[in-house]
Amino acid sequence: MNDRYLRYKDLVFDIPAEHVLRIRINRPDRNNAMTPQTHSELTEVWRDVSADESVRAVIIGGVGKSFSVGGEFDFVEAIINDFSMRERAWREARDLVYNIINCSKPIVSAMQGAVAGGGLSIGLLADISIAAKSAKLVDAHTRLGVCAGDHAVMLWPLLCGLARAKHLLLLCEPVSGEKAAEIGLVSMCVEDNELEASALRIATQLAKGAPFAIQATKYALNNWLRMAGPTFDASTALQFFGFSGPEPKEGLAAHQQKRPPSF
Repeated sequence: MNDRYLRYKDLVFDIPAEHVLRIRINRPDRNNAMTPQTHSELTEVWRDVSADESVRAVIIGGVGKSFSVGGEFDFVEAIINDFSMRERAWREARDLVYNIINCSKPIVSAMQGAVAGGGLSIGLLADISIAAKSAKLVDAHTRLGVCAGDHAVMLWPLLCGLARAKHLLLLCEPVSGEKAAEIGLVSMCVEDNELEASALRIATQLAKGAPFAIQATKYALNNWLRMAGPTFDASTALQFFGFSGPEPKEGLAAHQQKRPPSF
């Protein structure tokens, strides 16, 4: 294992097959909710992966019953109340998306349980996205009271069409792993007990393939996302601009109190 990964505290790494690196978010007691540290690590790790010559394919997953529920409430509250945290989170949210897009190695995501927020961004931006049948995917930004930033405005219209993307993002409707595969939001859906094996099988197949050809194909395909960069930049800027207004305060309180928001 490359020493470059020792600095990460909220991620765990292993090598389940030759040239395959598996990364897992390791906060299972919190459904892999992200603290500022977790968010930073998930932003930075893709640069290390890209520079690691021993890696030809990557699996990203989560320890425990959920892939990731997104940001901790304390993290969201800090973004709302602290400009310096808001600026930091905006920069990282932007860099996280571009770092995944620009990572030279093919990425396979294995999503189980709850998949939301920044976790959803990572899972869907993976080159091969695999969801367990019972996984629950939801982009709840507008329910929180902010623009659907992160990745969704750029990516979802390409995956499932503009009309369906608007429906899901404006209404924050959750979709199961099975439904996500049916509408093209993820690459494939598998039975819950087959998730890890399926991700490893595909990552191993990628790792055994022609490295330059696979990396070059990923790069070329991701030009569709790079061309949508201005749309992504605008949505993320609007998301974090919105955090300075009154709506996220009510949205966060509603989440914490487990009630519908009153905007």
